[in-house]
Parts: sequence; C-alpha cells; structure tokens
Amino acid sequence: MRYEDGPTVEVSTVVNATAEETWRLVSDIATPVQYSEELQATEWIDDGDNPTVGSRFKGRNRHPQVGEWEVTCTITEYKPNEVFAWAVGDLDGPAARWWFTIESANPTSVTLSQKATLGPGPSGLSAAIEHMPDKEAKIIENRLNQLKGNMEANLTGMKATLEGGNA
Repeated sequence: MRYEDGPTVEVSTVVNATAEETWRLVSDIATPVQYSEELQATEWIDDGDNPTVGSRFKGRNRHPQVGEWEVTCTITEYKPNEVFAWAVGDLDGPAARWWFTIESANPTSVTLSQKATLGPGPSGLSAAIEHMPDKEAKIIENRLNQLKGNMEANLTGMKATLEGGNA
C-alpha cells in the first residue's frame, strides 16, 4: 500500500430515514464534530447558508500523536439528497478527499456512506512516511483504521439521530 496510490476507506449503514432528512445532517459541516474523536470544530469561510461547489470551510483537528491542526476544505460535489464531497487543502493535489453519499433504498430508508481517499498532496501522514519510508504500508494501514473508526462513529451517531427523530 502506497500513499501515492490514494489509499481509501469507506463505511456504510442503512438508515431508516428519507434522503431529505439524511441530507440535512450530511450537508451540515458541524455534524461530524459531534461524533468524531479527531474533528474538533468546523467553520464556514464562505457563505454557509448557501453552500455550493467551490464553497470553503475550515476544520480544526486534534490527534494524540500529532497535536492540533487546521485545514481548509473546498466543496467539490454538492448534489442535494445524494452527495456532499470536499477536498482538504489544494484542489489540484489535496491531502485527502472526503464524501458522504446517500442512496435511497426505498421511500423510508437510505444507505448512508462516508468515504475518504488519502493524498496525493502532502499531509501529516506523508511527513511520517518520509521519516520512515520502510514502514509506509503500516503507517497508511494504521491511519486508515483510525479514520474508519471515526467514520463509523459519524454514521452511528447520524443513524441514531435520524432514527430517534432528533434530526
């Protein structure tokens, strides 16, 4: 597994909610802050009341091994009730790309997925790989596992909110 190949992780769950109800959570950049151990805060740089492709927001993160950092994210896909996607950092060489997707299974349930692809741009992960190139695959595997845990927490939290009627 190599960073330059864009390692990816994805998680999915079926939610007993409509695509519209699910979209309200997915398209709110503050939602993952409630559930993720790493993501600490988000804030719109551009008009958060009317986000669209090209709109930007900041994310503040914390990791026990890395410390705190802030990133600028740019929306790359914004299809209501279907896809909310963004790139971290430089659009031409992002540190990562993230997606939430919603697929309607029937009128009252959806499959909600979150996906992340690392690289190809520089990040804290690429710096770790530069210091220990012989451990690149293990470094990436560990990072993907950390991301997967946070993504599972996001989807579990969203599912509970939606199915509990608190959306």
